[in-house]
Amino acid sequence: MREKSTGDCKQQPGVIAPVVDLKRCEGKGDCLAVCPENVFEIRRIDEADYLGLGWMNRLKLRVHGMKVAYTPNADACRSCGLCVTACPERAIKLARMASR
Repeated sequence: MREKSTGDCKQQPGVIAPVVDLKRCEGKGDCLAVCPENVFEIRRIDEADYLGLGWMNRLKLRVHGMKVAYTPNADACRSCGLCVTACPERAIKLARMASR
């Protein structure tokens, strides 16, 4: 596992944010472990998100403990890409944040 470092960051915070595909995420926490900006948390999937998934994705989540990655601190992301590389399910992409 790579050590956390802000030296690889490419953007100022608030420009790019990680987007987690809940259909792929298994909540393993690799993103949490590598993120130098503490963008991620692993927790039980929200009921609304769970109900929005198909039955196969719901079954997969049950098998994996109903845990997924959320990004409560997405505004802190500096686009280093460590989370994208670390995710074994390839469930994370970086995207430009919407203008406010």
